[in-house]
Parts: sequence; C-alpha cells; structure tokens
Amino acid sequence: MPGIESTFLAMDTEEGVEVVWNELQFTDKKIFKAHEEKIRTMFENLMVVDHPNVVKFHKYWLDVRESSARVVFITEYVSSGSLKQFLKKTKKNHKTMNSRAWKRWCTQILSALSFLHSCDPPIIHGNLTSDTIFIQHNGLIKIGSVWHRVFANELPVPDELRSPVKVQREEHRTLHFFPPEYGFEQDGTEVDIFSFGICALEMAVLELQGNGDTKVSETAIARAGQSLEDPNMREFIIQCLSSDPAKRPTAHSLLFHRVLFEVHSLKLLSAHCFINNQYLMPENSVEEKTKQIDPNTIVAEIPRKGRPPVEWRYSQISSLELDKFLEDVRNGIYPLMNFAAARPHVLPRALSQSQEEVPHTKTPTPEPVDAETRKVVQMQCSLERNEDKTRWHLTLSLKLEDKLHRQLSCDLLPSDSSREIASELVHYGFIHEDDCQKLTTFLEEAFHKHNLPPCEVMQ
Repeated sequence: MPGIESTFLAMDTEEGVEVVWNELQFTDKKIFKAHEEKIRTMFENLMVVDHPNVVKFHKYWLDVRESSARVVFITEYVSSGSLKQFLKKTKKNHKTMNSRAWKRWCTQILSALSFLHSCDPPIIHGNLTSDTIFIQHNGLIKIGSVWHRVFANELPVPDELRSPVKVQREEHRTLHFFPPEYGFEQDGTEVDIFSFGICALEMAVLELQGNGDTKVSETAIARAGQSLEDPNMREFIIQCLSSDPAKRPTAHSLLFHRVLFEVHSLKLLSAHCFINNQYLMPENSVEEKTKQIDPNTIVAEIPRKGRPPVEWRYSQISSLELDKFLEDVRNGIYPLMNFAAARPHVLPRALSQSQEEVPHTKTPTPEPVDAETRKVVQMQCSLERNEDKTRWHLTLSLKLEDKLHRQLSCDLLPSDSSREIASELVHYGFIHEDDCQKLTTFLEEAFHKHNLPPCEVMQ
C-alpha cells in the first residue's frame, strides 16, 4: 500500500480471515511522543468510517521502544489487487474495458467519495490513484489509503524525521493524478474529483503513456481523452479535469451525469429494500419462500395480438442467481447513491477538532466498551411474564453480518423504553450505532403486539 513503511499479508486467527498488517515507523521517539495523542485520536476515528466501497480499518496499536516507535494497524484485505494491476493485465491480454464495467466501477468510486466528502467535516482523500483503488474478486471496488492525507496534515513533521509517509506528489509516476493547485493553495474536495477523472480516463484507455519514469504529460492526457469514442464519457472526464477547481462537479452530482445515471430496475430497488429490512425476516426466508412457489406459475407475460403471449415462469429464474445478486447488493456492488440526497454524515467530535481543542471530561462510569462494527442482519425477540407476573422478561436474539449470533435478556423496568434499550446496547458495544433506530422500531412493534405502552413496558 502506498505511503506505508511495511505491509504484510496476515491471518486474523480470531475471525479466520486474511487481513493486511501495516506499519508506520518513527525513527525519532521524541517526535512520536509529541504527537502520540493525535495519532491515537486519528486512528480511533478512522476506524468508525464505514462504507462498502472504503477499505475497512479493523484495529490498531502503538509499539513504543527505547529509541524508536511504530504504529501497527490492521486493514481489510482486498483479494484481487489494485486497479493499476488489473488494467495492466487487461491490456497485456489484448482486451478492452467493457463500458458497463467502467460505469459500475465509476459509480462505486463516486459512491465512496460522495460519502467521504459529505462527512462533517469533509474527509478529503488526497491520494486517489489507480494504486490506491482496489478490486475484490466479485467486482467490488474499494478505496484504500484514506488515512494518508489526515496523517500528513495532523503531523507536520519534517520528512527527514518521519520515515513512514512518502510524499506521493514527488513520485513522477503518480504526479499526473494531482491537480495544478495541489500543494500551492488551500485545496478541498475538488482535489479528489481531479484524481478521480484521471482514474476514470485510465480505466477507459487502460494506460496513460509516459516517458519512462517521467510524469505523464498534459498532452498525453488530452490525447487519451480525445481518443474516447463516447462523447458523454469524454465530456464527463473533461469536467473532472478542469484546471479551475470551482468548475469541477461534486462527487454527488457526477452520479447524476447522463453517462452514469440510469433508472434502477425494480429488481434492484426490491433487493435494497429486502437487504435494509432483512433483520425483520426469519433466517433463510428467501430459500423457504422459493420452495413454496409453484415453478409453473407465470411471473409476467406480454400479450401479442393474433399470437400466443410471451410468458416467464418461476422455473426460468434460478434461486442461486437470486442469492448471488442479493449478496452483491449487500456487499455494495450496486449502490443506490444517485437516489440518495446529499446529507452530512456526522463523525465523532474528535475528528472535527484538533487535539488541543478537545475538552477533557470525566470518563463515565461504567466505561463503554469498544464500539461494535458489525451490522445486525436479523432480529428476533420474545416477551414473557416472569413467575410472579409483576414484570416482563425480554429475550433478544441478534444475528450479525459475520453470522455470529448474540442473545441478550433482561427484566424490563417500568421506565424502560425501546429507545433507551437500543441506545444502551450501542453504548456497551452490543450493536452497531447504525442499528439503533432499527432496533428501536423493532422493539416498539414487539411492545405494541403485547399491548405494552412504549415508556411503561411493565404495566
């Protein structure tokens, strides 16, 4: 991974999956100690950035020795390598980039950038190249090295004292990914749009020609852009590469460009609806439903005058294809970002303030545990009266996205509400913060079925 001193492929023995072990080396312990709290705060907040098209941070720790120090952090492993490697293989095999694949990849990259840029405050990647975009074996695109710019900005340490960060702008082979204003004035999210434009162009033509180790020239970029046969694709890329940052469109608006925008099929909309509400459905619900369907039942037909109608039956639909499609939607391969209104994603307070500005408050007792990063995919609950019939007993069964089952139970108090129960489970690390509202709604429905008032569950 670019900008890292050492990177290793490793095995997480607890989860049984391959991960990437990254090391940031500090040759001067004093420099490290002076910025230790900033480093810790930065990594704590990067770990909560959660998007299907952004490489996930799993955990980190600081290793301080007598004369040096290092930061070790574990990130998600993307199996099929970088976009650069894929494009090289494609060209070597004398193949071309399929326009549908190009559109799908651009949509996923823009989906991630739109998410990062709509955070409060915005997260600027600042190092987006074909080397920092990765591809899963199933076609899922993920952006890596999100930490790079934050790390460089938080730690203004001279390069001779700080070995881990390699300044990408000084590397000729990636210099063309950076806009003219980069490093010379206060830049913003427009930097990432320019870099995305170069990536989109490189995906379309497979390679931008340079002279040996020197920078890819503006002439070579312009020539590659003009070689594109699709006028909409050409206009799309030219907009991103405008020399004036103010004229570059936002990531969110690019999702509405005619070269990418399309009215999603009812199948895709239904799949997203199913995934978003899967916690309300029993396990293997799709498989059970398909078993109950008569394969000869007509799904749809087109009537034709004077001729038999064209018919589609359930027997023509593969349940395996449906399962794979749902899995792809769940993994983020088919996002619905171009239907979502741009809205700020509020990050933890620490990310929006410098370490000096963060007020030191007394830690609450008891302390909250580590935040849960896995989402709940299925919820079930039961409510029963206790033996003396004076209280209700709640048993909650949760299935997480890694197939781990979690069962929780408690006696309900008169003052307990569904919102308070859900918030408490988030506070103590039992559920992901994003699942709080889902669980609140789920519990409210359960209380309603048992005729329990929302705020007085015992009476």
